[in-house]
Amino acid sequence: MEKKKWAKLDNASNIFLAARNDIDTKVFRFTAEMNETVDPDLLQKALLYVYKEYPLFQNTLRRGVFWYYLEEQDEPPHVEKESTPPCEQIYHYDRKEFLFRILYMENRIHLETFHALTDGTGAIWFFEDLLTEYVRLKYSDDETADRDIPKREKADLEDSFKRYFRKKKKHVKPVVSNEPLEEIYKEQDSAERPNLDNEDELKNKKVYQIKGEYTPDHRPRVINVTMPVKPVLGLAKEMNVSLTMYTTALYMLAAYLAKENKNEETTITTSIPINLRQFYPSLSMRNFFSTTTVFYTFKAGVEPTIQDICQTIDKQFKKQLEKDALESRLKRFIDFEFNPFIRVVIRPLKDFALKLVNKATNRNITLAMSNLGRLTFPEEIEKYIEDIYFYTSVIRPQFCMISYAGRLTLTFTSPFVETDIQREMIRLLTDKGLPVSVDANKVTREELDD
Repeated sequence: MEKKKWAKLDNASNIFLAARNDIDTKVFRFTAEMNETVDPDLLQKALLYVYKEYPLFQNTLRRGVFWYYLEEQDEPPHVEKESTPPCEQIYHYDRKEFLFRILYMENRIHLETFHALTDGTGAIWFFEDLLTEYVRLKYSDDETADRDIPKREKADLEDSFKRYFRKKKKHVKPVVSNEPLEEIYKEQDSAERPNLDNEDELKNKKVYQIKGEYTPDHRPRVINVTMPVKPVLGLAKEMNVSLTMYTTALYMLAAYLAKENKNEETTITTSIPINLRQFYPSLSMRNFFSTTTVFYTFKAGVEPTIQDICQTIDKQFKKQLEKDALESRLKRFIDFEFNPFIRVVIRPLKDFALKLVNKATNRNITLAMSNLGRLTFPEEIEKYIEDIYFYTSVIRPQFCMISYAGRLTLTFTSPFVETDIQREMIRLLTDKGLPVSVDANKVTREELDD
């Protein structure tokens, strides 16, 4: 009998396993709205074809004595008709399950992924190829047409954290580049750059924590807000910041405006993921990202302005993207993983320690956001896909952002029934003259019975 292949998890994945719970399952979802009802048989054929090209997705998760690891799965995956709330648990320690699922309902196709398998970049590559293959099967007269198109260039099982941040590297030293940000940010003289260490700054501040009534069955409250992307980019340009910073500033202001008691100083923070592939050459399908936190302190009796919030968090964000700041944070995590003492500690104790780390980190986070940027398809594919958006299970209010076919979609998720922050955010957008469309799910018994 052939021995199964296995691989150790990447550095970022272990925290997802330790931190997941019934509310925050660490599952995220991509959704494509097609222009016709989905054909499940063709979707299954597309899945099997694309699945063969992605060795990472062919694994299940197993528990070892010291760490979790990936093990090659025996059976092929199958598409399912959507019948459960979004972003439900995918990993169960007592089952040999895939770490992703493909769902369909009417004209929608969903990819749900456990974050321990891959990040948003890896998942969107898989989803893009799945949609491309599905459209080819459904609308091409010749089933073998376009089979000779170049395959996606990727490194399926490479752990880029080890490649770039482990102390004893066998690889050539990487050249860190800020080139992807040059179109967004103007170069600043080092003397003008703020000397900010956000972690030290936040030690002296009480970070605002949002509370509310949890949804009855832990399904996330999901609100999609769609608008044309060009005018929003124009508003961001007026503030001399990126689209990420502009929408984050609006969200922080919305959270403050939704707060009942404004008679005290209020520090609001937002966690922002950073795709490390922008700076370190990597085609890894596995997790390869970092996170940073920006903050703004609202003063009692002082009217906040979006311009001041934008400029404040923009300076912080630029500082956190500098090479030394990035490498310092990442090397701490890598050193933890390869510490000789830590390596011989059994996995349950590591899980417990990582839970404590995650709990301490959460005390300094009010909100979260994620931006996957602009998504494009060839014209012959794009005409069959009406819209694409994504969101994730959450422990706190969050929004995910993606632009497609000239539209910007902000998808707000929250573990709470209340929608005060989302309403304030929509009001801020419409006050800017932006035409928005809004779609929300139902989470309470009263809403579902209506």
